[in-house]
Amino acid sequence: MWALVRSQLKKTKDAIQHFDKDLAREVIMREKRVNAFELKIDRDCENIFALYSPVAVDLRFVLAVLKINNNLERIGDIAEGISRYIVEAQQPFDLELLERTQLNIMYENSIEILIDALEAFDKEDTTLARAIFKKDAILNEINSTANQVIGEIIKENMDYVHELLFILSTIRRLERVGDQCTNIAEETIFYLEAKVLKHQPQ
Repeated sequence: MWALVRSQLKKTKDAIQHFDKDLAREVIMREKRVNAFELKIDRDCENIFALYSPVAVDLRFVLAVLKINNNLERIGDIAEGISRYIVEAQQPFDLELLERTQLNIMYENSIEILIDALEAFDKEDTTLARAIFKKDAILNEINSTANQVIGEIIKENMDYVHELLFILSTIRRLERVGDQCTNIAEETIFYLEAKVLKHQPQ
C-alpha cells in the first residue's frame, strides 16, 4: 500500500510537469486499489485483535498500523484530487510558475518524507522518524509564503490567475501530505518507544 501511494504521488508530479492527462487518469483509476488496501488492512488488524489479543509492543504495533493505514489512504485521496484537476485543465502548466511558486520543491520533499516514513517504520528507526518533523517544516514554510508569492505573480500578469489558483490548491494539498507523514512518524515512535507525541508542542 505504501509503495502504491508513493507511486500515486509521484505520478501526479510527472503529470503536472508533462501535462500528461493519461497518467492523471491512471492515478484516479488506481485510487480504488488504495481504498481496497485500506479495507483489507483494517480487517487484518481486527482479526489480530480478535484472535490474539495483543499486548505491550504487539498491541502498539497493530494500533500504529491502523492509524498509518488511514494516513496513507488520505495521501492517496490527495493524489487523486490533484489528478482530477489535471484532467480538467485546458492547457499545459507554465513550468516557470511551478519553479517560482516552489511547487516542484514541495513535490520533491513530500515524496522524500513519505519514503523516509516507510524506511523509519520498516527499519524501526526513531531517529529517522524524528527527522521527518524537520523536513515537514520546509513544506510548512513554502505553504505559509505561497499567498504572497502568488499575489506578486498575479500583479505581474493577470492571465495566470486560473493556473495559479490550481497551484495554490496543490501547495495546500502537499502541505497536508507532510502532515500525514508526521502523523506516521509519531505512530512509529509510539509503536517503538511507547511515547505519545500527538498534540505536543513542536
